[in-house]
Amino acid sequence: MESRIELPGLLIDTAPDAIVICRSDGTVTIANRRAHDMFGYPPGRLVGICVDELFPEDVRPGLPEKRAAYLTGESHPLRRVPLRGRRRDGAVFPVEISLSGVSAPDGETYVTAVLRDDTAQRRMATSRALLASVVQSSHDAIVTVGLDDRVLSWNPGAELLYGFPADEMIGVPIDEIIPPDRRADERQIRDLVRKGARVDRYRSLRLTTSGEPIAVAVLTSPLLDEHGTVAGTTSIARDISERERTEARVQAILDAAPDALLGVAETGQLVLVNAAAERLFGHPRQELIHLPVGWLLPDGLPPVSAVLRTGDDPSTPPETERADAREQRWAKRRAIRSDGAELPVDITVSALHTDAGVITVAAVRDITDRLTAEAERHRLREETDRQKLEARMQQAQRLESLGQLAGGIAHDFNNLLAVILNYAAFIMEDAAGSPPAADAEQIARAARRGSDLTHQLLAFARREVIRPRPLDLNAVVTEVCHMLRRSLGEHITLTVRTTDALPAVMADPGQLEQVLVNLAVNARDAMPTGGRLTIDTARVDVDAEYSTPRLGLSPGPYVRLRVSDTGTGMPREVIDKAFEPFFTTKPSGQGTGLGLATVYGIVTQAGGTVQIYSEPGIGTTFTILLPVTDARAQEVTTGGTAEKLDGRGATVLVVEDEDALREVTCRILVRGGYTVLAATGGEEALRLAGSQPVDVLLTDVIMPGMLGKDLADAVTARHPRTRVLFMSGYAQPVLTDHGTLAAGVHLLEKPFTSAELMRALHDELQAKP
Repeated sequence: MESRIELPGLLIDTAPDAIVICRSDGTVTIANRRAHDMFGYPPGRLVGICVDELFPEDVRPGLPEKRAAYLTGESHPLRRVPLRGRRRDGAVFPVEISLSGVSAPDGETYVTAVLRDDTAQRRMATSRALLASVVQSSHDAIVTVGLDDRVLSWNPGAELLYGFPADEMIGVPIDEIIPPDRRADERQIRDLVRKGARVDRYRSLRLTTSGEPIAVAVLTSPLLDEHGTVAGTTSIARDISERERTEARVQAILDAAPDALLGVAETGQLVLVNAAAERLFGHPRQELIHLPVGWLLPDGLPPVSAVLRTGDDPSTPPETERADAREQRWAKRRAIRSDGAELPVDITVSALHTDAGVITVAAVRDITDRLTAEAERHRLREETDRQKLEARMQQAQRLESLGQLAGGIAHDFNNLLAVILNYAAFIMEDAAGSPPAADAEQIARAARRGSDLTHQLLAFARREVIRPRPLDLNAVVTEVCHMLRRSLGEHITLTVRTTDALPAVMADPGQLEQVLVNLAVNARDAMPTGGRLTIDTARVDVDAEYSTPRLGLSPGPYVRLRVSDTGTGMPREVIDKAFEPFFTTKPSGQGTGLGLATVYGIVTQAGGTVQIYSEPGIGTTFTILLPVTDARAQEVTTGGTAEKLDGRGATVLVVEDEDALREVTCRILVRGGYTVLAATGGEEALRLAGSQPVDVLLTDVIMPGMLGKDLADAVTARHPRTRVLFMSGYAQPVLTDHGTLAAGVHLLEKPFTSAELMRALHDELQAKP
């Protein structure tokens, strides 16, 4: 029968430590509630098992021998010896065990074991050691103060910060390191903390061993003893002197910025401002901080232009981040000043990532002056453009007036030249080889020069007859440049750059050749000591912005012809008059002043424009724009060889009001084998045409009483088979608005030579009806 020990069960069962009593063979006879909890057994299940099962297997072999020693009294009782216990699930844990032997009245000896789980205590000790290590290794000054405000502990961080060694400060009042004017505030803070109040980290001052104050950030917390009772306070102080200096430098930099800078927290409140912001919005800094940004910028902030830091979004390529960071977007907004006034501002924003969250930094720029200046510049630009347009219109009107004058004198002048030229030709033919023939050659040469001048005047006035056709400008340039290379001289370097596949332009090839020759001759004269002449072609598209301030230029596709030289250049006052007829900067007798006027007339008559850019001492560039045509370009061909032309008795009715020209024309025709009828005007011509058949009507265009075109209409109405050939030195009445001959009109321009007259009549008679 199992023997029982009579013990107060209630006291054992409520003991805080585990109590296990076993017999000499190790069988557990009594185990309290704490023992069952400690070893993980259900209530009552420890009784009857061997006590050795409560310990790991590696220590079990020595347990019977130790039990026997306690039972015989050979070993002294153990007090709180570290050991390892084993729970029912096999988990091993540290315990402290106290053993003693007990002899019962029945003679049985029992072993009493008192066990205490050491896990919590070990963890607590480890935590205390870790905490002590942290305190000792911390760079912050950690100081504990008792209820009497005397120092209890002083870590190495405090020694380093304040300069006082720990053995000198332990037991010393904490006021020794607090400036006198702050001691009362610090006592109040310590009292509040001891009473359970929570105090956030705050800025304060402390004194070093040299007596110099340093700025510190302080966090104060209560100091509790092992029973949880407040025993004082613990303060953790960190030197912020350098940080304050850095912040002061940063603030100085921000204040030096010309733009207002606002730092906006995620809540929409301002957390950072600079001096420019105070000036712009009219609020002092302390009023701006924590103010909602919407009070200052009612339209809100624009989107952040660059909000990612490197590594924030792995999916964003680095080059994209750098491109976003470089891009600065400015948005127009309204700003409200403290007095309620509205200001126009430009704003750009970026994101600043901090430990407290993302701060949106907005740069705000007052653009009132800029908008005023832009408005003034726009007004001045419009005024300048208007003045330029008026000046160009006045120039165009002036040139038009001069052109009308030139056209007006061209008719009579060309009649005179035709008489002079052909009578000189008669002398040269009839008196060949004689001194009078040589004199006549000089007369003819002068007449030809006069004819050239007349053609230049008419070309400038846009009243010369033109025969436009679709042209490849490159072909014209190439043909002319072959001739220019031989005539410019070795001291001029000619460079030609043409763009392939140029679209065609509608122009008279002879006139374009004249334009190139005139510009090349002017360039040669501007480079007496040598230089470089460059001719290039290209296709350009003119937009509305470029064409608006340029009179006569419409938006669309153009072919550009550019002629540049490295000559003496022209000042502005010369450029303004360069296209006027008879204006020249060359010495007397070396220039007619019609070269550029002719270029101007030819280009504008072709629907194009010509511009001059020149710098004195650098050179001049003429830029010609000719409108593109959809027609296919035709090849430039030269005239055929001259042949013997004979009238073969054909009847020609010559109508010319100028007696001398009529007589010389009839003489040429008679010598050429034609039957000639002559009339001084339209009425007489109609009578002659009605009296006998006429093969060709050769009539002047401008005559008193009846114009040549009206006479031709009347004759062909009666005699449809009669051919009509007009002759004129001013052919405007038979030209279209574009300066081209009307459909079906054939024209012989004055002054003409006998060969030109014979060729024109021959072609007229040979032409198909």
